[in-house]
Amino acid sequence: MYDTKNTQKDAYAMILEAIDSHAYVPGDRLVESELADRFGVSRTPIREALQRLETQGLLTRDGRSLIVASLDHTQMAELYVVRGELEGLAARLAARHATPEEVGVLRDMLAKDQAYLDDPDAMSRANRRFHKQIHLASHNRFLVQQLDLVHRSMALLATTSIAAEGRPQDTLAEHEVIVSAIENGDGDAAYQALRDHISKAYITRLKLDAEATQ
Repeated sequence: MYDTKNTQKDAYAMILEAIDSHAYVPGDRLVESELADRFGVSRTPIREALQRLETQGLLTRDGRSLIVASLDHTQMAELYVVRGELEGLAARLAARHATPEEVGVLRDMLAKDQAYLDDPDAMSRANRRFHKQIHLASHNRFLVQQLDLVHRSMALLATTSIAAEGRPQDTLAEHEVIVSAIENGDGDAAYQALRDHISKAYITRLKLDAEATQ
């Protein structure tokens, strides 16, 4: 039996993942027929998924076409302010509520992510998994939902700050400080470590954008 609800969810998830992985970048036009062919679903769930993404602000209209939205300088600054506060709160709560098993998963991620130092795309994916694990370790479903929205908007940034020279090594060092604070149950230190981590990523992105306009 054809399950419209599941197909719609799958179409939404597939398009969102394509934007998140930068298969589609800000300014790219999304065409129903092309997406239907690419993902192997009918145009109806694609159309519904595109409408949902437009409502969420991830797509915008250019005439009659839908394109991947972009963030201007002010919007990016606003996004990083919110992200820093919410991520810091997640780390603080994780220091209080993370189970030994969850801390073990974070430790395992740190070890495995060493293999991605020379692969910015893989490191970017690993970075997202790491942050998601901290969100889950906060044991606060409402915070996780808000952070999911923030990270969807992060997909509208055409590049990853991790691609900057030296940033992969710095990222892992900063992750180590965050995990150690969570492991020690030090909520204040965990909050500050993650806030500092987001701040450094933001500074790196500002530098990359400045260089791109020269």
